Amino acid sequence: MSVGYRPVQWNKDKLVYDACLGAGVTLYIILFLRYAPGWIEPPVIGGAELRMRAFGTCAFWMLTLILCIGPLARLDRRFLPILYNRRHFGVLTFFVAVAHLWAVLGWYTAFSPIDPWVGLLVGNTDAGSFLGFPFEWLGMAALAILFVLTATSHDFWLAFLGAPMWKALHMAIYAAYGLVVMHVTLGVLQAERNPVYAMVAGISLAAVVGLHLIAAVKEARRDRDEATTPASVATDSTPWFTALRLDALEDGHGRTVTLPDGERAAIFRHGDKISALWNACAHQNGPLGEGRIIDGCVTCPWHGFQYDPETGCSPPPFTEKVPTFRLKRDGDHVLIDPRPLPAGTRAEPIRLSEETGA
Repeated sequence: MSVGYRPVQWNKDKLVYDACLGAGVTLYIILFLRYAPGWIEPPVIGGAELRMRAFGTCAFWMLTLILCIGPLARLDRRFLPILYNRRHFGVLTFFVAVAHLWAVLGWYTAFSPIDPWVGLLVGNTDAGSFLGFPFEWLGMAALAILFVLTATSHDFWLAFLGAPMWKALHMAIYAAYGLVVMHVTLGVLQAERNPVYAMVAGISLAAVVGLHLIAAVKEARRDRDEATTPASVATDSTPWFTALRLDALEDGHGRTVTLPDGERAAIFRHGDKISALWNACAHQNGPLGEGRIIDGCVTCPWHGFQYDPETGCSPPPFTEKVPTFRLKRDGDHVLIDPRPLPAGTRAEPIRLSEETGA
């Protein structure tokens, strides 16, 4: 985290990430323009059409990869560095899609007696037919969604709208992808005899759906494995639940437990203390339980936001905070009160040194 406001929090990792993105897009466009003719495109295809397909296929691949990053990061932590700057990936995807649109307008409507935008929208109005449905409308709708997501990608909008609303808004990326798949299916696939495009579209869609299903199954199994159970011995009116064994906690690391209502708590050992926080980061709902203690703070594995393990407050001058949970030791087990305390409320940690008489 930084102590000063900057419109874009540039650092070495982001610069390398963006440089790789830019180089990848440039290389893809060059290779497509150089080798596509005669391989996946007719040798006589015009340069304008080739540019359209170069930008269009690039944007489709980029959008597919963006939607695969999330479940891949849930399945394997080695993909977290790609997740870290995914918003820049999305912004670049929007501009590549705009380049595709610009190439279309510069060719198909360049010699039209009417306005190019009007020509694009009224060139096909057979909305009553499925196979003949105006795929141009679908592409424009997808681009409109990408524009909104790009325009609201900055952390200013995240703070202004709040994490839940911002996250819900950006879930529209799935609608955009569905529209793009239909745009491709009802557009180029209807006229293209080469099976490459159909194979690419089918494999891409299967990859996105398949990875999300695999990640969902893994999450469901983990929820069952990490579910809390009612404590067998109650010494007060608190509804204590058994969370985990003490030896399951590694110093400086956390474990996630599933509460009775289905929400999750992150339990951390920091030195000789054990504390519990709400598992969802206040920034973008990142899984705090998968993070670790850095400089005495619970650090989110997604974007590095930090919280005091006892109070759930970010270190000054930052104002983010998350709810905390009361904990209690019962022999070799940690008990948790599943009722979260208000965000920023200090919860007394379990002190291992006191419990062991040290």
